[in-house]
Parts: sequence; C-alpha cells; structure tokens
Amino acid sequence: MNKLIGYFRLARAELAKVIFPTKEQVRTAFIAVVSVVAVVSIFLALVDLLMSFSISKFVA
Repeated sequence: MNKLIGYFRLARAELAKVIFPTKEQVRTAFIAVVSVVAVVSIFLALVDLLMSFSISKFVA
C-alpha cells in the first residue's frame, strides 16, 4: 500500500512541474498546423492530378 501512495505522490509532484500552454499558444499552433496541412494537401492533390494526367496520356 505504501508503494501505491508513493506512486501517487510522485505522480502529483511531476504533474506540478508541467507547464501547460496558454490559449494564445494553442491557437497559434492550431493555425500553423492547419495551414501546413492545407498547403501539403493542395500540393499532393496537384501532384496526383499531374501524375494521373501524364499516365493517362501515355496509356491511351
């Protein structure tokens, strides 16, 4: 039982050391991730379109 209590005390101590991001940091990171995903998606869609067009010209 002492090991379990010790574990929870150590877990609480480690949680106290965690620095959680502010709302502004979360918002900025979210916008950055969405922007990068959008740009990469558009790029991959264009590459896919170009490849499918090229292959259809070679095959047909």
